[in-house]
Formats: sequence, C-alpha cells, structure tokens
Amino acid sequence: MFQKTSFTTLIIGVFVVYVLHTCWVMYGIVYTKPCDESSGVHCVTPYLAKKPRLQLSIYTSLKATGDGNPNLILNIEDFDIHSKFERKVNVSIPKKTRNNGTLYTYVFVHQAGVSPWHDNKEVHLVAQLTSYMVLKPQEVNLISGEDPTQQSEPHRKTTNVPDRPVAHWRSRLTFNIMADDFSFDGESLPGDVHRYMKILQYGKKVQYLPILFVDLLSNRVKDLMVINSSTTELPLTVSYDTISLGKLRFWIHMQDAVYSLQQFGFTEKDADEIKGIFVDTNLYFLALTFFVAAFHLLFDFLAFKNDISFWKKKKSMVGMSSKAVLWRCFSTIVIFLYLLDEQTSMLILIPAGVGSIIEVWKVKKAFKMQIHWHGLKPTFKFGTSDESERRTEAYDTQAMKYLSYLLYPLCIGGAGYSLVYVKYKSWYSWLINSLVNGVYAFGFLFMLPQLFVNYKFKSVAHLPWKAFMYKAFNTFIDDVFAFIITMPTSHRLACFRDDVVFLGYLYQRWLYPVDKSRVNEYGQSYDEKPKGKPHKD
Repeated sequence: MFQKTSFTTLIIGVFVVYVLHTCWVMYGIVYTKPCDESSGVHCVTPYLAKKPRLQLSIYTSLKATGDGNPNLILNIEDFDIHSKFERKVNVSIPKKTRNNGTLYTYVFVHQAGVSPWHDNKEVHLVAQLTSYMVLKPQEVNLISGEDPTQQSEPHRKTTNVPDRPVAHWRSRLTFNIMADDFSFDGESLPGDVHRYMKILQYGKKVQYLPILFVDLLSNRVKDLMVINSSTTELPLTVSYDTISLGKLRFWIHMQDAVYSLQQFGFTEKDADEIKGIFVDTNLYFLALTFFVAAFHLLFDFLAFKNDISFWKKKKSMVGMSSKAVLWRCFSTIVIFLYLLDEQTSMLILIPAGVGSIIEVWKVKKAFKMQIHWHGLKPTFKFGTSDESERRTEAYDTQAMKYLSYLLYPLCIGGAGYSLVYVKYKSWYSWLINSLVNGVYAFGFLFMLPQLFVNYKFKSVAHLPWKAFMYKAFNTFIDDVFAFIITMPTSHRLACFRDDVVFLGYLYQRWLYPVDKSRVNEYGQSYDEKPKGKPHKD
C-alpha cells in the first residue's frame, strides 16, 4: 500500500520540479548551439565578419512609420561596433508632442556614405521617446498650506495636477548590437532572435545583418521628465554597448515578460520595479535573486498554510497574547494602507493585503468572536474565558501597561513633529504616515507582550512554531530583497527590525524546551499512547 503523502511534501515536490524546469529553460535561453559548417548543415553567417564600414544615424519622428518629416539628432559616420559610448544631445520637441503627443526615434545602422532610407543593407528599430503617467499629487505643509519647494523656486507656477496621463520624456536611449562571431543553424533559428534578424542571400551563401536591439528595460521612471507646453528642447542621453548572444536572448525574454505584465494591467511604476531588478543588478546576483524569490514564495505559502491550520484548530488562548494578535492585525492593515497610499509595487502590495485578511480572521478566532447579521446591522458576541486564559490575559495586560508609558508619548510626539515639519498630500496621508511610522519604529515592541507571557509561563509550546519558522526564514529573505526591490525606507528598516524579535523567540525556544510528557492546552501529551482495544494476532 502507498503511504499517504502530506500536502506540504507535495508542495515542496512541485516547487523542486518548478525550479529544475526553470533552470533548464534558462540554460536553453543563454546557450545556443553553434552551426557546424563542416557537417554540411545550412548555416547563417554574420555579415559583420567581413568588417564593413558602418554608419549610425538616429532620427526623431511624429509617426512610427517614418513618414512624419524625420529629424536627424545624431550621426556617427565611422561607427565602430566594438567601441561603446555615451553622448548627450538636445532634441527639438514638436508642438504636437508638447500638447500631450507622442515622439518616436529611429535607430539606423547602415553602410557608410549611403542614406539609411535607400540602403538595402540597413537595420533599424523604432522606439518611443515618450511615456504616459499620471502625475503625483502635490505635497504641501498641512499647517501653513504652503509648498516648501516654492520658496526656493519663486518663478514656478502652481497648477492643478491633472488626473489623466501626461506625456513624459524618456531622457535615456540605450541600444546594443550583438557582436559575437556566431553562425546559426538555418533550420533551427531561435525564435526570440529571429524577429530581430534581417537575412540576405548571395547564391548559396546566407548572411544575417547586424542584430540591433533597443534596451527598453533601461527606461526607468526616475529618468522621466514631464513635457510642458512651453518645452521646446529636451536632453537625451544616447548609450551604446555590445551585447553577447546569451544576454541578448535573456534580455529579449525579460523585455517581453515586462510588456506582458503591462498588458495585464501593471502600471509604469509597477513595471519599473521589475526593470530595476534586471537593470540595476549583476547577472550572477540576479540568478541568486531568482532562487531567493522562489524560496520566498514557497515559505510564504507554507507560512500561510500552517498559520491558518494552527488557528483553525485553536480552541484556547492559554499562553497566547491576545493583545499581540490584535496589534498585529492593526499594524498589518495600517502598513497595507500606507503601501497603497505610496503606490508601492504590486510585488509588495499583494502579499501585504493577503496578510491583512488573515490577521483579521485570527483576531476573530482569538477573541472567540461570532458575528450575527440582522439585515444590514451586525451583532458581535464574544466567548467566555477559563481560568488559564484569564491568567494569560492578566500577564498580557500587565506587559501592555508598561509599554504604553513609553509608546504613546513617542507616537504622539512623532505625529506632531511630522505635521509641523513634513509636507503631505492630504490629512489622510498624514494620518496613515503617522500611524505607520509608529508601527515601523515601535511596532516590534508590541511583540514583547508575547515574550513576557512566555516568560511567566516558562513555556513556548503554545506558539505556532512551524508557521513561525517559515516566517523567520522569510524575514532573512526580506533582508536580501530590502536592497533589491524599491520600497519606502521605513518598510526596509522594518525588515531588519524583525530579525531582533526572531532572535528573542529563538532564545526562549532554547531556554524553555518543550516537555513532551506535559499535557498541553488540548489535554493531549506527546508521550501519551493511543487508547484502544488490543487486537488478536
């Protein structure tokens, strides 16, 4: 007979298969088998092997088809593909673009001395130099009603922030050419590279022209500039470098993935967070990030699963700090609202929202709350506590009493200081920021009542250790992500704050080992043998 497989084992098995499959797919992307001409296979050789004289021409146009009076902004007559460069040029902005229109750029690599519009050996790509985003609401001092930036910029006119997307200027244009002397198998060309290839045939000989690639992942939100109706000229930084075939294929797949996310509703800011992971990170560190993210996802799922399982079976709150549960619920909701107000990446926002829902459910279990609806009017009913639970509540109240002497003055003082000296979008924004600053700066102290209850009971057996360990692993993974994913500074510091609390719980775990012969709150003992009728052989 087959042994029953646990759900956790099944999930870990699926996770291992997923990681191995992803590694195999990634290997297939970065490694391309070269064509062996001696075996008689039909090969496609590089045109660059003949070392032709090339020229670089970059134009701007109002239309993607090129028939909108293109304007030449950069011309390099003797273009060396092996020499990287970065140049700044000033681009004239047409009136239509200034009125919330679009501007395109054409990057041509063609034969030297030949017009790119009449060269049969030219390669070119079209990219947008404009993007559309909704402007952030203007922040002001809520007491005085003034914008501190206006004091340093008296000539700046105050305007109402429109709620529609506004044209922004992409101040960077990055492009690459695949410079590897690589011959492709004509019968099995990689589909990702094939759409960037232009092939010429001379009798039986087939060559591919230089593979040109415009790096859209390098277009970051921080480089965007608002296009005003009075703007006639804007700077553009043109960057060029060679790229290997493996990195080119990987970059094409990542660029397509970001585009797909935008089609599914991801905003420019959400996509920018993902771009930052690829662009601002070393490739080896990026590979490490993938494995870290995969394990983070696994531990998140297992922590949610074990936490829900633990609280679903929980019938008694002996040894558990109900105020810590209530505070955890309040803090997760505040953090979620803060991240929502700051327009944080969906990578951070979605797990925070799911965590908030689970914490609300745990509060309902902890206080034995029942909700009865009479039409649209809810009625709340709370369960009764036994003597052990009342003793736990007394220890919990005692710990919170001492903490309140320190926390409340600090939180109120911090909120008052920020109201006077910091600017906000609205009173709601100030309230959420004040609450979340209190949560981030002093919130870990609200975890101390549970440590105090553990100390009074001299036991940690009542804690959900499986879920706790998964969350602890994720805490250290969050320390890595704190340097990779863009997030508010206070949220980043909170990742390291949780490490201190985790070490405190570990110390109590070592100090108060679980006595397996001791009856727990369910009236069960680890050493207790199941009772039943003896069977006959």
